[in-house]
Amino acid sequence: MKTEWDYTNLAEAYLKRPDYADSAIDNMLKTAGVSKGAKVCDIGAGAGHLTIMLAKRDYDICAVEPNDAMRANGIKRTKQFSNVKWFEGVGEHTGMNDSEFDLVTFGSSFNVCDRLEALKETKRILKDGGWFACMWNHRDLDDSLQQKIEAILKSEIEDFNYGTRREDQTEIINESGLFGDVIKIEGNIKHKILAEDFIEGWKSHGTVARQAQNKFDLINAKIRDTVEALGQEYIEVPYTTRIWMAQLK
Repeated sequence: MKTEWDYTNLAEAYLKRPDYADSAIDNMLKTAGVSKGAKVCDIGAGAGHLTIMLAKRDYDICAVEPNDAMRANGIKRTKQFSNVKWFEGVGEHTGMNDSEFDLVTFGSSFNVCDRLEALKETKRILKDGGWFACMWNHRDLDDSLQQKIEAILKSEIEDFNYGTRREDQTEIINESGLFGDVIKIEGNIKHKILAEDFIEGWKSHGTVARQAQNKFDLINAKIRDTVEALGQEYIEVPYTTRIWMAQLK
């Protein structure tokens, strides 16, 4: 299925992306009041990072992903879960049935949708009283390594910005008029990962790739040099998982 952004060349690097904070996911599920076996639609499921976290918590999941390469990786990573089914679709047109789900999630994918259209589609497929949630992992930009990487991005990309993925989502959710009060949840997590995996993970950053264009390889080479200069096999990377969620009116 064609989308505005083609993640095919980023699919393998996406496997190196970090998981969300367990505390934030658990808080989200508690807030939504969804019990084990509840139906969840994970939209823009990618390589299955959020899908796997939900599957381990015993929810019945329909994972929707438009990109063939990303979906293939997700299917491979979730093959041991009988409670996960994969489908081709986008946030604005999921192909799911009306009033089917207790919870609809967007894990690092809401920003690449037409957000108002995706919210309308979410309303269509949610049961009465169902919940919407979108989330991202944000690197701690006060961390010294991340500050060096930010300096690289800003030196190579004029007017670099993260777009809507680092914005407060409250306004757009309220603008839809479809949901009740927006609840924001945060959870901190520090990932100790192989330096090489962190370097490779940067190749999955569509937001950077779109703005960098022909400088994307150069930026990744500079990030590699910066991380390798630390001389560490493993590095610690602090993240904050930020979730915005709201219940259907």
